[in-house]
Amino acid sequence: MNASEITRLTAYLQTKFNVPALSIRARPNKDDSAEVYLGDEFIGVIFRDDEEGDVSYDFNMAILEIDLPERTDG
Repeated sequence: MNASEITRLTAYLQTKFNVPALSIRARPNKDDSAEVYLGDEFIGVIFRDDEEGDVSYDFNMAILEIDLPERTDG
């Protein structure tokens, strides 16, 4: 992804999730994806897909069960 795409995606996600601390950073040696951060914490990867000129972006975020709050449903 180029710098312009990263800037536009950052602004979009910051607005969509109302999280100004969200940032997107280029990945070394990769041009089809970028890393997504919340402050200094890595939270996922966003991939660029160009299917016959139709560009879309896919945000992948893994959530470990250990990071979830304790269960309250018994």
